[in-house]
Amino acid sequence: MVAVMFMSVALVALLCVIAYTLAVYALPFMLGLTAAQFAYQTGSGLIGAGLVGLFAAGIAFGVLAVLFETIRIPIVRLIVALIFAAPAAVAGYALVHGVTKEAVPSDIWRQIFCVVGGGFAGMSALARLASGVGQPAR
Repeated sequence: MVAVMFMSVALVALLCVIAYTLAVYALPFMLGLTAAQFAYQTGSGLIGAGLVGLFAAGIAFGVLAVLFETIRIPIVRLIVALIFAAPAAVAGYALVHGVTKEAVPSDIWRQIFCVVGGGFAGMSALARLASGVGQPAR
């Protein structure tokens, strides 16, 4: 029984690490998913919708990465970085809320943990973006 509890804690921790590692890709994923849903609803079929979604996500990631790397005006660069990191913060908030939903009985403490988790995910995405898009922070 104790081994199962340790395994479940280790798996939750591993999922959190994976989620924070992939937080940089939250915006391109959301845009790709939205494009795929739109394409599917307009009759493109499952394969066509998947291709449209992959193409849209790749274009969104490429445009934001190129914008962040080429723009030298600090305010505009910060705006691009915040556009990139905001969905990551929302995803981090949702992840922590899902993990702590049953574990933390107090609504106030759950919200505190969720806000801190969302902040960590957003800052992680900003750090990964600043260190080189798609490359781990050093």
